[in-house]
Amino acid sequence: MSDDRLSFKEMCAKFDVTPRTLRYYEYIELLQPERVGRSRFYGPREAARMTLILRGRRFGFSLEEIRQWLLLYEAEGTEAQMAEWVRLADRQIAVLEEQRKELGDTIEELRALRNSASKPGGSINGK
Repeated sequence: MSDDRLSFKEMCAKFDVTPRTLRYYEYIELLQPERVGRSRFYGPREAARMTLILRGRRFGFSLEEIRQWLLLYEAEGTEAQMAEWVRLADRQIAVLEEQRKELGDTIEELRALRNSASKPGGSINGK
């Protein structure tokens, strides 16, 4: 057994994911561990993929987008994968910026209502 492989339990601990999450990522073919009997072992490739998966989730990408992006490397190589990453990142940045704007507007509205309610005879219904 190679020293650079992680067991199922070690993989969960290293990436702070539940066993259910790890099994699901395998089920949808994001990860393909080496199987020895009933045991699973994750090498450097799977650890790198897990890093990319978790980073993609943090940025708001769907698991299907991440899966397709990972498959692109195998089908077309690094250059195609990076071009797709730039396209996805540009789209996601626009989405996140819109969410930030909406969140800012919501915070300001809540602040105004709180300020209105904190005054004697105040109200939160805008009157």
